[in-house]
Amino acid sequence: MAVVRRGRTSSVLSSVPLQILFYVNGIYYIFYFLATLAMIVYKSQVFSYPDDFLAPDLALLFIMAILEVLRLYLGSKGNLTEEEAPLGLSLVITVGSVILSVYFLVWQTYVLKADVIINAVLLFTYGLESVLKVIAIAAFVS
Repeated sequence: MAVVRRGRTSSVLSSVPLQILFYVNGIYYIFYFLATLAMIVYKSQVFSYPDDFLAPDLALLFIMAILEVLRLYLGSKGNLTEEEAPLGLSLVITVGSVILSVYFLVWQTYVLKADVIINAVLLFTYGLESVLKVIAIAAFVS
């Protein structure tokens, strides 16, 4: 005998592609951080890297790492709990991460071809994540 339930029906609204992208982006960011750190050290040894710019570049890289951890945590939490607020905050933090990524792509003291490649991949994943976040937030609100 089937039981008929009245009221709210339960359906899963979490985005699996978004969650997979969070996981992949977390792994990629570890590579990005280590590669960028290694390239900054390489540039400071091989080129005449001004000492006044070395510390700010390293500081911005570590600030970006902190933002990335926070962004991925809030995004994953918001997606899995189907809450708009953490996912929206993650979307706002993504803007800061994009600005820092553009800094390392364009405004860094020395920009190598490897910098261009790894930053282009990172910006692509940020864009894809942002689209999926907006879709997930729209699903959670409705």
